Amino acid sequence: MDPITMMMIATAASGAVSAGGQIFAGKSAQVASETNAFNIETQKKLSQTEAFDRHNQRLEVYRSNLSSNIAAFSAMGRDVGSDRSVAAFLEKQRRIATDDTERSDFMGMMESLKLGQEAATTRAEGYAAQTAGYVGAFTTIASTVSQMNMLGAGSPSSTPQSGAPTTSPRPIARGQAAPRTSVGATVSSYLRPRG
Repeated sequence: MDPITMMMIATAASGAVSAGGQIFAGKSAQVASETNAFNIETQKKLSQTEAFDRHNQRLEVYRSNLSSNIAAFSAMGRDVGSDRSVAAFLEKQRRIATDDTERSDFMGMMESLKLGQEAATTRAEGYAAQTAGYVGAFTTIASTVSQMNMLGAGSPSSTPQSGAPTTSPRPIARGQAAPRTSVGATVSSYLRPRG
């Protein structure tokens, strides 16, 4: 096999391995980002559940305190329905509980939005890595084809012949060896810039 063909095969193999590696790396990054995004979305659902639980616990504390306060005011002989100071106290407790639950709900919603955005960003990064892998592989293949064309342009079979004979103009006498050139001289003649 001539040296140019060997170099072309080596270039093609190297380019194919490199392009395959870039595609694999991009796909692996995309799969990893999908896994991370799934984990973030699971964390988001957990955060929403915790916020809902905090809301319910605060309302339960309020209801329990309301019952205790009504019982305490009744035991003191105060009329819960007509005593304005008792009504003001109970209203203040209701507002505090409402503010607490609204604040907790808002914090839970913000955490949920943050985690949702984080999952979307993670997915986008994975798709970008996958696209970069495909673009890198395409660029590598294009470069490899270009290198192979440059190598092929220098091979004797692809250079136009000017009508010169391909064999020695003198016949070789019987028993006499044909002149030989070294492989290094042949390769260097192929790699010499033309122009």
